[in-house]
Amino acid sequence: MRAVAFDCDGVIVDSEPLAERAWSAGLATFGYEMTSTDVEACLGVTERDSYRYFAERVPLPSYDEVMTVVDGFRRSLYEDHLEAFPDAVETIQILAGEGIPLAVASSSRRGPLEWKLDRFDLRRYFTTIVSGDDVDRGKPAPDIYLAAAAGLGVPARDVLAIEDAVNGAEAAEAAGLRVVIVDRSGGLRPGFATVSSVDVHTVRSWLGLG
Repeated sequence: MRAVAFDCDGVIVDSEPLAERAWSAGLATFGYEMTSTDVEACLGVTERDSYRYFAERVPLPSYDEVMTVVDGFRRSLYEDHLEAFPDAVETIQILAGEGIPLAVASSSRRGPLEWKLDRFDLRRYFTTIVSGDDVDRGKPAPDIYLAAAAGLGVPARDVLAIEDAVNGAEAAEAAGLRVVIVDRSGGLRPGFATVSSVDVHTVRSWLGLG
C-alpha cells in the first residue's frame, strides 16, 4: 500500500502570509519589528521553535502568553481571509475516494491545524493528523513524518511527502519518505523534485498508480 502525507500550510491552505501577519502584529505588541530574515528562518518550523527564535531577540513573556496574543490576530485574519488551494483539495478528495491512505504532517499546533482543516471540511479525508504538538522535535527533524507514517500503518519508504518548505522536505527525507516540494511561485528547490501545483495525475504517477 502506498500513501501520501501532506504538509498543510502552503500546500493545502494559503495560511502562511496570514500567519506571518499575525506573528508580526503580535511581536509588535512586545516591541519587535519582524523582518524578512525572520520569516525565512521560521518557515516550516513549529511555533514553539519560532517562539524560541524570537525570545533570543527580544524579551518575551511565556510561550502561552505570546501565543494567546498571536492567535488573537490569527483567528481574525483566518476568518476573513483564509483560502484553500483548489488543486490540493481536489487531489485529496480524489485520492481519499480511491482508498489511498492520507496524512497531514504539519508543524502547526493541533488547535489551529484542525481549525484550518475543519474550515474547509477536510479532516474527514485523513487517516492520521500529526501536529507540531505531537512530537518532541519539529521539522527539520524527522519526528513528524515518522509519526505520520506510523499513523498510516505504511512503511516510510512507501509514503510520498508533499511539502512547500525545505525544512519540511529535509524532515521527510530524514524519515525515509519520498519528497516533492510544491513551490507555487514556480521556482526550483535544489536537491528536491519541485512542482508548481498539486496535480492528482502526477501524484498518482509518483505512487506508481499510472
